[in-house]
Amino acid sequence: MAATLVDSNVLLDYLTEDGDWSDWSAAMLVRATDTGTLAINQVIFAETSVRFETIEDVDRALPEDYFRRAALPWEAAYLAGQIFAKYRRRGGTKTAPLPDFFIGAHAAVTGMTLLTRAARYRTYLPTLRVIAPG
Repeated sequence: MAATLVDSNVLLDYLTEDGDWSDWSAAMLVRATDTGTLAINQVIFAETSVRFETIEDVDRALPEDYFRRAALPWEAAYLAGQIFAKYRRRGGTKTAPLPDFFIGAHAAVTGMTLLTRAARYRTYLPTLRVIAPG
């Protein structure tokens, strides 16, 4: 079965019952579970954790039996660096690789689909399978 890496924006939409995006995010999570497993990595865990008081609260919100913990591969870290270099050459102003670069690179090198609200992943990873609005 296929795996889907779930971006923190989708998780936070669902967990916080965001008025604009919770329905879409919940529906996409259900659809993704119908076709395979859901996964998160350390970056996604960290971005999501800012809404919780304790690590136990995050673990309850993102149970391991529902969200497989997938460690960021070294190849993904390399690819994130390469994407960052391309971003800088195109005039990007950030001085360190963005979390999205690690998330997108992780999905790309492991063959996962990425579930996100940010279609910008396609700019730097045109072959990445992305589920995003629009």
